[in-house]
Amino acid sequence: MGQVSASLLSEPGETVWLRVDVGLPMAARREAARLARRIGIDEERVGSVEIAATEAATNLQRHATDGALVLRVALDGEHASLDVLATDTGPGIADLTGALRDGASSAGTLGVGLGAIARLADVFDIHTLPGRGTAVLARFHADQDRPRAGSVEFGGLTRPIGGEEMCGDTWAVRYAEESEEEPESLPRPVLAMMCDGLGHGPQAARAGEVAQEAFRASRATRPQQVLEDLHRAMRGTRGAAVAVVRADFAGGRLEFAGVGNTTTCVVTDGRRTSLLSSPGIVGAHLPRARTVVAEAAPGAVLVMHSDGLNDRWAADGFPGLFARRPPVIAAQILRDAGARRDDIGVLVLKEAPAR
Repeated sequence: MGQVSASLLSEPGETVWLRVDVGLPMAARREAARLARRIGIDEERVGSVEIAATEAATNLQRHATDGALVLRVALDGEHASLDVLATDTGPGIADLTGALRDGASSAGTLGVGLGAIARLADVFDIHTLPGRGTAVLARFHADQDRPRAGSVEFGGLTRPIGGEEMCGDTWAVRYAEESEEEPESLPRPVLAMMCDGLGHGPQAARAGEVAQEAFRASRATRPQQVLEDLHRAMRGTRGAAVAVVRADFAGGRLEFAGVGNTTTCVVTDGRRTSLLSSPGIVGAHLPRARTVVAEAAPGAVLVMHSDGLNDRWAADGFPGLFARRPPVIAAQILRDAGARRDDIGVLVLKEAPAR
């Protein structure tokens, strides 16, 4: 990955997508244990990870109409966690409270092992839409005593087009400015990037990698300046559509600049406001992108995604979703709006709850 800036908060770690089939529980257990050991989770906790992954996979196999289990290394500054994320297309959970009791089971709903998963995980979250589908998140920290730094929480997913191992879509989050203060001592604005490398496969993935490297290295504090840094670095690549947001949730302000076909929007109280990009290709033809300033009202959620997701999804079509954690929000939007014939990248940011 190269040298990582101290201001970097996160970018995609290793992600494994497992489709529902007869061998899913065994594959989930094996891959979850491998990733848990890789990020330094101790052996006792690896056992808990294996149980959670197996239970989540068994739920999908027995009850979901269709779905996938996503195993994702989640990075937050210097700390790593493993996300076990189950997402499906139905039938949803009619009685969520009952389903979360240890040992609960019903032939018509998910529920086998959900209570056990919630008990074992360091972080647990769930959102369900009866008749449409459910997303379940279980997160296991590599460092049990790690501090929770910063005032913004975030999470994203990437998935390559069918038949490819490498994904041309990527994202990253870093602090907008360096500070001598401890991160948890004050709210700090962040910069968030969504990048869609043109095309698919290794060359698109290389464009995304160069964008990540340039984003880490950039000392720019404003979206337009970041785009200029990325444009210089990406010459000689295929180029990409890129969107950059400076998010100051504590100050109630977002600044946005984007070039090419990505989607960036703010969701507040079930209403969605889109922030529009300028035509062009970062790395080939960079126009003077228009900087858009938007309000980040209390409870606002920022959603950024590539054109692998249909941008016509409606915020009010997901009751209760935007109060959930970002990986769950990302998974539910991807389930409803994602295409299988394109790379996909989606990133969600929101103000962290008061602690």
